[in-house]
Amino acid sequence: MYKILVSDPLHPVGLAMLRESGHEVTELPPERRPELPELVAHYDALVVRSGTKVTADILAAGAGHLKVVGRAGVGVDNVDVKAATEHGILVINAPTANLMSATEHTFALMLAVARRVAVADKQMKEGVWDRKAHVGSELQGKTLGIIGFGRIGQRVARRAQAFDMTTVAFDPFIDAQTIQRFDTEALDLDTLLGRADFVTLHTPLSESTRNLLDTDKLALMKDTAVIINCGRGGVLDEGALLAALEAGTVGGAGIDVYASEPPTDFALAQHPRVVATPHLGASTHEAQERISTETAKMVIAALDGSLAVTAVNLPFRPTGVTGEPYLRLGETLGQIAWGLLGDAPLNRLRVELAGIDDALHTPITVAAVKGALEPVLAEAVNYVNAERVAAERDVAIERLSRTQPSDYPHLVQVHLEAGDRSVTVAGTLFHDDDLRVVSIDGFPLEFRPKDVLLVVRNRDVPGVVGRVGTVLGDATINIAEIHLARRPGSDQALAIVRLDARPSDGVIAAIAGLEPVVLTQLVDLSQ
Repeated sequence: MYKILVSDPLHPVGLAMLRESGHEVTELPPERRPELPELVAHYDALVVRSGTKVTADILAAGAGHLKVVGRAGVGVDNVDVKAATEHGILVINAPTANLMSATEHTFALMLAVARRVAVADKQMKEGVWDRKAHVGSELQGKTLGIIGFGRIGQRVARRAQAFDMTTVAFDPFIDAQTIQRFDTEALDLDTLLGRADFVTLHTPLSESTRNLLDTDKLALMKDTAVIINCGRGGVLDEGALLAALEAGTVGGAGIDVYASEPPTDFALAQHPRVVATPHLGASTHEAQERISTETAKMVIAALDGSLAVTAVNLPFRPTGVTGEPYLRLGETLGQIAWGLLGDAPLNRLRVELAGIDDALHTPITVAAVKGALEPVLAEAVNYVNAERVAAERDVAIERLSRTQPSDYPHLVQVHLEAGDRSVTVAGTLFHDDDLRVVSIDGFPLEFRPKDVLLVVRNRDVPGVVGRVGTVLGDATINIAEIHLARRPGSDQALAIVRLDARPSDGVIAAIAGLEPVVLTQLVDLSQ
């Protein structure tokens, strides 16, 4: 059972999922948020929304115990992802839960600005009937410029086309062919701004997108054009937009997100040609429930060790359920290889792969690094920080793709070097849950890597297995399996003995002292 701290209000459905998973869940009231640095070290997972700022200090306080930060929402602006990565803390979010809500809110603002809904409504509530003052414009026949053509941008394009709008898009990270598949023309930013009647922002906030639409960019737009921002605050220079509205060089705006929330200055929101809402893009009953359940599901999966999660700080894309067995294989091979290498400082790790999807190459390599480093380091080593830990210890990491024929359609081989010593272990999958080691240092054999493994290398002479078995039997240690191998051209043999219990150092020393035995090593995979 894990301990989960929820520091922002979460929809009851998600809270119920967390509790029904068997974990201990604590809800932190807002007035106790200042205590978070003292509390977080006692929890395995922290679940937040936008109200809690997960700073580097909070993450440092939780380091060594905190495993997961779950951000119930799309953005992770309030989480110091870099600090979390340094401490090996997984950061997950709910990137798809509010796609439809944000898409629909974009059109709510677009139509409200185009048809002057807010101003007309205000006058009606004041008892004023003035139809002539509120002549608006149609969406039909207009050009919508979409900045950021991800999942929300694509949905906006489809719905805009249903209004008979022409859609154009700018996104430097998506190729033109992908954009064209949505019946949308790919343009550079300046051309888009000059052509569009409406511009909508759906790009994340980063150093490259901060104030992306500034004074110079706004000057490229038609003086009748309307800007909609339901994406991220800070992408639009709010001061520059207010000045453009005052000067009449921009026709209007619909704003849902702000550089500072709540805004310190409401002048933009109060402008008569602006329809402003207080970050309502995800504020639907349906979205709140989806955000809650999606976040809860991901936190539970992450605590259970799954990498089929929406993590933002893994060094690779989430592998999905089908990729996880290969990660277990890579990690297990790394662990076995380190156990066979001994206690010498590791200086090189090489992973060779054959017949495996390119998308899994990096994840498998990271898994092998984790497996090799975790048994010997006091600090936590996981998929988030394994490469950083290796780099700090000057461990060179290499990944190769093999094209030569193999006895197995899918093969992972892990090679470790420490000084003048090295070891190579290869394995494969027979099916999702059937991991097999198929070679150790060129000795061909086949066994399931689990429990306690005694590895005995000896001169290839009769009677060795019996003598090893006698030593184990005298110590009342039962043999579960034994696998034998010879290497072509060698006078040595290899035995892998799976045991029901871990032998004492004295028993291992007794086996190592047998006259034909060259090397005895123990690899404990039971922990």
